[in-house]
Amino acid sequence: MSDVNSRASGPVRRSRDVPLLVERARAGDPRAVARLITLVESGDEVLPQVAAALAPYAGQAQVVGLTGSPGVGKSTTTNELVRALRARGHRVGVLAIDPSSPFTGGAILGDRVRMQDHATDPGVYIRSMSSRGHLGGLSAATPQAVRVLEGAGCDVVLVETVGVGQAEVEVASLADTTLVLLAPGMGDAIQAVKAGILEIADVFVVNKADRDGADATVRDIQGMIALGERGPGEWRPQVVRAIAARAEGIDDIAAAIDKHRDWLERHGELRRRREARAAAEIEAIALGALRARIGSLRDGTQLPTLAAKVAEGAIDPYAAADDLLTQLAT
Repeated sequence: MSDVNSRASGPVRRSRDVPLLVERARAGDPRAVARLITLVESGDEVLPQVAAALAPYAGQAQVVGLTGSPGVGKSTTTNELVRALRARGHRVGVLAIDPSSPFTGGAILGDRVRMQDHATDPGVYIRSMSSRGHLGGLSAATPQAVRVLEGAGCDVVLVETVGVGQAEVEVASLADTTLVLLAPGMGDAIQAVKAGILEIADVFVVNKADRDGADATVRDIQGMIALGERGPGEWRPQVVRAIAARAEGIDDIAAAIDKHRDWLERHGELRRRREARAAAEIEAIALGALRARIGSLRDGTQLPTLAAKVAEGAIDPYAAADDLLTQLAT
């Protein structure tokens, strides 16, 4: 099902027939999946129809996020995880988020090139997505793209983030299980206990574990975990060593993901996380619609009039904002 080298036929590539596209995607047609994700990324006016058609299939895939600094081996680890999951008979979707240029808005979208091993596997769908300036390591369209892959029958969806550093925490709100990848020599013990990206991990993967300093990195992470306060029965993040370039430790990563999934289900946390994810999606869509309405006000007289009053000191910006919200509600 991979779209890495598929050639979309004209009708599918241009189609906006949502029921037909969903039907073909459910049947495993990679061109239909690609078209649906394109509609999602472009914010097409049929997006509400796409979301409605995919709603019955929500929550059917396990979503695993992979994050970490550039150079820790996220793409290689993702590639090997795909191989391990396919050996289990799972259909796998991969969303690889690439950074976009702040100057041109373009992106290399090269992560899927690193996963050419699966290019001809009909049980794998790989899609590179540009972050399009969205902060947090993902693209604004990622949640809906996950829904497309769920609708296409993927059992597991792997979401590989941009790799921007300690502030890249958005993936934790999207994934059922979040893997944070580290590598020896990319930070000392102080780095290991900093707030941010290291606090979102369900599983830590110390990749490139054949390098000097791997033992120290593992100790630093285990020390950080020991400092955390946890109540009875709460999840304790796992620490796994791996050498993804040699496919070593991949089974241990998969086992840690399975262990976390079991814990999520036994403690009702999986439902809570997915409800929180849905709440975040609803909020993002509502805020997007609100921003669009505010933007349309710039073409009228309401916002410029309020701005002029604030600039001359006639009213304060909070009062102006309240006035604006009142007008938007009418």
